[in-house]
Amino acid sequence: MKRNIFLFAVFFTSLLFAQSWDGDLSYPEDNPLHFGNPSDAVTEIASAENYLMIKNQFILSYNASTLCPNWVGWHLSAQDIGESGRSNKFIPDQELPEEFYKVTASDYKFSMYGFDRGHLCPSADRTATSEDNQITFLMTNMIPQAPDNNRIVWVALEKYERKLVLEGNELYIFAGPYGSGGIGQKGQFDYIPLTNKDGCELRINVPKTSWKIILCLPQGQDDFNRIDKKTTLFAVNVPNVQGCNENANWEDYKCSVDYIEEITGFDFFELLPDDIEELLEK
Repeated sequence: MKRNIFLFAVFFTSLLFAQSWDGDLSYPEDNPLHFGNPSDAVTEIASAENYLMIKNQFILSYNASTLCPNWVGWHLSAQDIGESGRSNKFIPDQELPEEFYKVTASDYKFSMYGFDRGHLCPSADRTATSEDNQITFLMTNMIPQAPDNNRIVWVALEKYERKLVLEGNELYIFAGPYGSGGIGQKGQFDYIPLTNKDGCELRINVPKTSWKIILCLPQGQDDFNRIDKKTTLFAVNVPNVQGCNENANWEDYKCSVDYIEEITGFDFFELLPDDIEELLEK
């Protein structure tokens, strides 16, 4: 009888551990997943549409069907900003499994479709070393963005993030695409078609919008316990279309985190106490 109870306890404990490992693995402070894994992404090939990739510079959930990240998360502090400059060398991500197609810089075919290779984790957020900056140019960190979005509205928001950091704050940031159908310099497209070496047709999804979520804290320690109902948490959802910059800046596209969760199906900051999470995300 005691042996049966012991075996059941072992089984139950292992089950709980497996669930924790897949979804809510405890990540250290300053890691973007410190407050939870938004899509419960895992590092298993079978999870091809929600494949977890962990890098020193950022963490992402990759989607092998859309050939884009579902989300990219990173922590930003003054220590991440230096003098390395911009690499500007867009490269395939060789850390993807062999079974996944590795998008190249030329696959976006700007002259035909008119979409930029738009960073989610910005180049300028990782300038402490040249290596850090180069990693931001991996194609797994890119989505097709309309130039007016990428070069004007998105850039203005990125500059604001770094302004917050240089004023003495640290940020936890998530960004990603939503939907299909953007308007670039060559018109409206739902996807950019590709043909693999084996003749298989693939598609890079062109998102309808690009969203971002920012949690802002004064620089310090014990981040989890410093978050309260007065903590700054906000989101934006920018149309991926030419002209999105006319008579508008990034603040005109502010929305609630609840809204981003509603359209994406992700759950951000899920490890926070429920009452704080609920209030901040509204």
